[in-house]
Amino acid sequence: MRPIAILVAVFLPLAAQAANAPVHPAAKPPLETLFGQLGQAGSPEDAKPIEDRIGQIFLQSGSASVDLLMTRAAAAMAAKDNDTAKKLLEAITDVAPDYAEGWHARANLQRESGDDSGAMLSLGHVILLNPRQFAALYELGNMLENYGDKAGALKLYRKALAIDPQLDGARKHVDALSREVEGQGI
Repeated sequence: MRPIAILVAVFLPLAAQAANAPVHPAAKPPLETLFGQLGQAGSPEDAKPIEDRIGQIFLQSGSASVDLLMTRAAAAMAAKDNDTAKKLLEAITDVAPDYAEGWHARANLQRESGDDSGAMLSLGHVILLNPRQFAALYELGNMLENYGDKAGALKLYRKALAIDPQLDGARKHVDALSREVEGQGI
């Protein structure tokens, strides 16, 4: 019983000291820090490296196999081998249906191949999986605008700008569509 009393006598003051020590807030996850920096960027030039870093984080699938397939799909797309790229991207979205960037790459290929309806569905899937994917919001907004859904496009552009206030070209679209969709104020 005596050793316990000694331990209590030694460690109780240390525990009390620790309890009164200032608590340091936990460090924000890197993505949260980057989104905070993105919101504070003063120009598109300042935002671009932050956007790129966020994009790199988004690309991390957590699976070496999926990462390899994505690398091969990107190489196939760069080589204009759309058939191979399509097969690889379909495999990615089949084996990793919750990986937003697989759907994003698939949407880009679909758009490039003229499959606009497929691209819109894939971009919608990206946004469901990752609502802060500002590039996908912008891209889908652009497609909706091209198809005449100006109100829907405006909503997506505004969501993209809320995440990335410096998103290249988005402000111009919002300004033009706001007047067209909502009218000009008196």
